[in-house]
Amino acid sequence: MDKYKKLEKKVFRLQAFCIAIVLMAVSLLMLGFSLDKKVKFKEIDVQRINIVESDGKLKMVIANKERQHPGIVDGKYFKEREGKRAAGMIFFSEKGDEIGGLIFRGDTGKGQGGSLTFDKFRGDQTIQLTHQEDKDGNYFAGLRMNDQNMPLIDFIKRMEEINKLPTREAAEAAYKKMKENGETSVNRMFIGKSWNKKSLIQMSDAKGNMRLELSVEPDGNPKLSFLDEKGKVIYSLPKDAKAKGQ
Repeated sequence: MDKYKKLEKKVFRLQAFCIAIVLMAVSLLMLGFSLDKKVKFKEIDVQRINIVESDGKLKMVIANKERQHPGIVDGKYFKEREGKRAAGMIFFSEKGDEIGGLIFRGDTGKGQGGSLTFDKFRGDQTIQLTHQEDKDGNYFAGLRMNDQNMPLIDFIKRMEEINKLPTREAAEAAYKKMKENGETSVNRMFIGKSWNKKSLIQMSDAKGNMRLELSVEPDGNPKLSFLDEKGKVIYSLPKDAKAKGQ
């Protein structure tokens, strides 16, 4: 029996020694990653990288679709968008709000696109450089400039209230009133190439009504159009929409 007890003690000591070695190795590994020094990698596979300030405040997220940041404004996380945003980079302000992003998405047979955006304080994007393409290769590409005067959180609350209205007609009327009051985000300017292959400059009023359009057709014909608030052309140059030979 004494021999067995001695053997058990030796096995126990050996187990304790092994555990101590493992714990020491883990501690050293964690210490190595926490040291303030450069670490070089030739290649790394990762689903998400958080860029933070020295105080831990989040400044940028680089992530795939599944682990992309859902967005945050005034401390409110948009959890309903988790796993639904495109892969790319999301940027954050000193306040902690999302202030823009660089995203790309694409799928065989469904088209692809990319977008670089800059957000208004407590709001959504006011500048967007974008490319959007359908499954057949048709695309539009250009620079959009938007006007936004209502904080994003307030806009979301208003839209939630509108969506609770008893009829579709009532909801549409309420949204139309918001737009007339300048409370919705509207596109004010677009510069780029349209789906129908025209090169375009479009300018709109504060309600989002296009008032001026400068275009060049694929065949080379240029046109300048002035529109009223209902979208009707009130004057254009040249009147036959064809360039005159001089």
